[in-house]
Amino acid sequence: MRNARKAVTDTLLELARQDRSIFALCTDSRGSVTLSQFADELPNQFVECGIAEQDAVGIGAGLANAGLKPFVCGPACFLSMRAAEQVKVDMAYSRMNVKVIGVSGGVSYGALGTTHHSTQDVALMRAIPNMAVILPADYAQAAAMTRALVDYDGPVYMRVGRGDVEDIYDDGASFEIGKASWLQHGLDVSLIACGEMVARAVEASRLLNASGVSVSVLDMHTLKPLDEAAVLKAAETGAVLTVEEHAVAGGLGGAAAELLCQRKPVKMRILGLPVEPLYNGSAADVFSHYGLTAQGGADAAMELIVRK
Repeated sequence: MRNARKAVTDTLLELARQDRSIFALCTDSRGSVTLSQFADELPNQFVECGIAEQDAVGIGAGLANAGLKPFVCGPACFLSMRAAEQVKVDMAYSRMNVKVIGVSGGVSYGALGTTHHSTQDVALMRAIPNMAVILPADYAQAAAMTRALVDYDGPVYMRVGRGDVEDIYDDGASFEIGKASWLQHGLDVSLIACGEMVARAVEASRLLNASGVSVSVLDMHTLKPLDEAAVLKAAETGAVLTVEEHAVAGGLGGAAAELLCQRKPVKMRILGLPVEPLYNGSAADVFSHYGLTAQGGADAAMELIVRK
């Protein structure tokens, strides 16, 4: 198990040593974001903005307008909601080449509660024109995403978790924005997951395979632009279960449902978090409470198969 947020900052530092146009901006969270080494080693390419997310995004847009490559890093809950206006106007509408890295997404902060949960961020970012939205599943993919973002010209929101996660991909794995990754092909049901829920979807597929169920698993690491062809292919099983660490409104499940209801209606369920103040506890406690576990995913998939 390795830490995806560390993969982002380690890779960013590696690239910034060779490319002086890469800047890291932080919102009084260099320890939480794991940018301390970057700040110490490359102080001339680092901007500490303090607890001022709106300013950080605005500064990032200014740097991008000067031809630089800014990565604005901080807690996902604050960068998404507190700086929403700046993301929309300063970044997205103007197509500024700013990358917003929202760390500790979903319920990563656990017992700190709803003020620190980011369960609406994907829905918000998906609704903003010109924004790309990506979520890495593990360390290797987070590193690959960071490399891709340095070369990608345009505004992006990348949401990363906080804790260590199981390895899904080998180091050096390829990544392409807008091109989903197939992890398994099956005939009975399709599991479409994103972010750290990909590992749970893979584990759920193993439980289903052991019961004789043929399962497709799709890592939908890019929620915008959505890989529509992959979603439609997944729907060929006749049953689609989406799994996400996000509210059931407007996230991965919403994106898939928006497409499938118009192009290929199938039996479908969105497994995520309710649109309400969430149960309080550690991230593991929250996942268990709402069935965002391997067994919960397997049970939800079996219910879909029965309904086919």
